[in-house]
Amino acid sequence: MRSLLYPGWLGQIAVAATIVSLVHGAPAPSGCEEVLSGFKNQLVDAKCTKSADLTTANPATTPANNSIAGLPSFAFTPQADRDTIAPDEPHRTPIAGPVQGLQIEARIADDPQGQARVLIRLPDIWNGGLVVAGAPGTRSEFSSDFAWSDYVVQKGYAYVSQNKGTLNFKASNADDAAACRTALPQLPFIHFYDDDPGMPFTRWAIFMAEAARLARDAVQIHYGRQARYTYAVGTSNGGYQVRRAVESYPELFDGGVDWEGTFVDADVPNLLSALPPAILNYPDYAATGFNPNSTAAKNILAAGYPPDLASAEPGKTLWRVHSETYWELTMCQWQKRLDPTYDTYGAGLSNYVYLSRATASQVAENMAAFSTTGRIQRPLITVAGTMDALLPIDDNARAYARRVAAAAQANVDKDPPAYRLYEVQNGNHIDSYKKTFPQLEFIGPHSQQAFDLLVSAVEHHTDLPPSQCIPRAGQIDTSPAQPGHCANLLVP
Repeated sequence: MRSLLYPGWLGQIAVAATIVSLVHGAPAPSGCEEVLSGFKNQLVDAKCTKSADLTTANPATTPANNSIAGLPSFAFTPQADRDTIAPDEPHRTPIAGPVQGLQIEARIADDPQGQARVLIRLPDIWNGGLVVAGAPGTRSEFSSDFAWSDYVVQKGYAYVSQNKGTLNFKASNADDAAACRTALPQLPFIHFYDDDPGMPFTRWAIFMAEAARLARDAVQIHYGRQARYTYAVGTSNGGYQVRRAVESYPELFDGGVDWEGTFVDADVPNLLSALPPAILNYPDYAATGFNPNSTAAKNILAAGYPPDLASAEPGKTLWRVHSETYWELTMCQWQKRLDPTYDTYGAGLSNYVYLSRATASQVAENMAAFSTTGRIQRPLITVAGTMDALLPIDDNARAYARRVAAAAQANVDKDPPAYRLYEVQNGNHIDSYKKTFPQLEFIGPHSQQAFDLLVSAVEHHTDLPPSQCIPRAGQIDTSPAQPGHCANLLVP
C-alpha cells in the first residue's frame, strides 16, 4: 500500500540535492544573522534557528501549543493544528533522515492588526525551488508541518507558510456578541480572531502572496540566487489560498495544488447556503436513532452531503462528529464575519437562508470581495474527497472545476493553463478521521503525488494525467479507469 501512495523518491533526494549544490559559482549559504539583517524591517519578533533537522522528527521543529507569551490559550496551537489534518502514525509522510537548515519564525511587520505570522525553512542542500503553504481553518503557520513541510523539505525545497493574517481563537462567553457556541461543556463559547474588526477574509489571499515575497527575499539572501520555481500548496481554507494565488499572483507562483479547497462565491452554492440544511436536519436525524431512511437523513443527503458512516463506538457517526465539531461552528464563524447583522442564535443558524439574506444585508457583497473566479493564470490541481462532509464535493471541488471551465470557455482565444480535478474515492476533509471510520481513504498521499506531477508538468512540460476518480487503494493514473467524476460518493 505505501509503495502506491508514497512514490519512491526518498532514495533519490541526496543524489539530486547534491547535484544542485554543486552548480558552478553557487555561493555558500549565509547564516541566521545575515538573513535576519537582510530582511531589515519586514519582520517583527523574528527568531532564526540553525536547525539540525527541519523535519518533524526533530521535536523542536514545531513549537508547543500556547507557547507565545502574552497570548491567551488557543490563540496559537501549532502542534494541535498539524495533528488535526494529518493521520496518525504510521500513515504520515515518511522521514528518511535529518534535513539541516535554517528555521525563521516571525510576525509580518506590515500588518496593522499585529497577527500575521510567517514560518520559513531553508534547507542547507537546496534544489532551487520554493513551496508556499496555505493554512487550513484559522490555524497557525505550522499547521501543514506533517502534511506538506516534511514532504517538500526532504526534497530540498525552501518552504514558507503563514496563518492567513489571523490567530486562532480564545475562550469567550454568551455576552460576547462575536462569540460562537461549541459542543464542549468545558469551553461553551469561543471567539475567533478573524471575526474581529479589521480582519476581513480578503486578508487571506494578501498574506499568501506576502509569504511568497518574504520567502523569495529569504532565498535570495540565504543562497545568493533566486528561486527557479515557486509552488503554492494548501488544505481547506489553505486550498482556497492556493486558488487565489494562481488566479491573482501569476508573477509569484508557477503552479499550485489545492487539497479540499473552500469554494467561495457570491452565488449559490457557497458555504453559507450549504451548511444550514445540515444544521437544521441533524437533530431530527439523531432523534430517530440515526435512521438513514428518515426524512431528516434524506434532507441532508439532498443538500449534497455524503452518506453518514457508523463507527465502532455506539452512536458515533460521521455526521455526528461534523455536527459537533464543524457544521454550526464554521457557519457561525463565517456568518459573524460576512453577515454580522443576522441574529445568530435568536433567528438561528439552522434557519439561515443565504438568498434571502443577500437582499437584506451585504453578505453577497462581502462574499464577492474574496470570491474565487476560476480564471487561473498558472497550472492548478485540485484534490478532493467524495466523502467530504464539511465541504461537499459538488458544492466545492466540482463547483470550482465548473468555474474554471466556464472561465476558459469565455476566453476561447487564449490557451488556458492546465487544470485537473482528482477525486479521491471515499476521501474525507480530515485525514485523521480514517482511524475512526475505516471506510474512508487518505487524501494527503494523493495530494503529494499531485505535487510531483505538477512539478514535472511545469519544469519538464509533461502532460498532467486527466481529471479522474482515484479508486480506493489506487493512485493518480495516466490512463484512469474512471476519468471524470466518481460515480458514487461512497463505495465499499
